[in-house]
Amino acid sequence: MNELRFTGLIAEREVIRYTPAGLPIVNAVLQHSSQQVEAGIARQTEFEIAAVAAGEISGRFSAAPLGGAYEFSGFLARKSRNSKSLVFHIIDFRAA
Repeated sequence: MNELRFTGLIAEREVIRYTPAGLPIVNAVLQHSSQQVEAGIARQTEFEIAAVAAGEISGRFSAAPLGGAYEFSGFLARKSRNSKSLVFHIIDFRAA
C-alpha cells in the first residue's frame, strides 16, 4: 500500500500547465508541522515536500489560496523513472 495523508500548507505553487496529451498539471511545494509521540516522547516534526496535482483536481488545487491549511491525501512516486527524489501525488484535499 502506498497512501499518505497529512495536514499541510500550500507554500509554493506553479501555474497550471498541460501535458502533450492535454492533461492539466500543477506542481507545488507543501509544508507540514506537527507534534508526534514516538516511544512515549513528544517530537516536533516538520517537512516540505514536492507535490503534483494532475487531472481534474488540478483546477481546484490551482484555485486554492496559497498558505491555506488543507488535509491532503495521495501517494508517493519517483519524480522520474531514474530519479531517487520522491513527489507527493495529490489525489484529494479539503480545508483543514
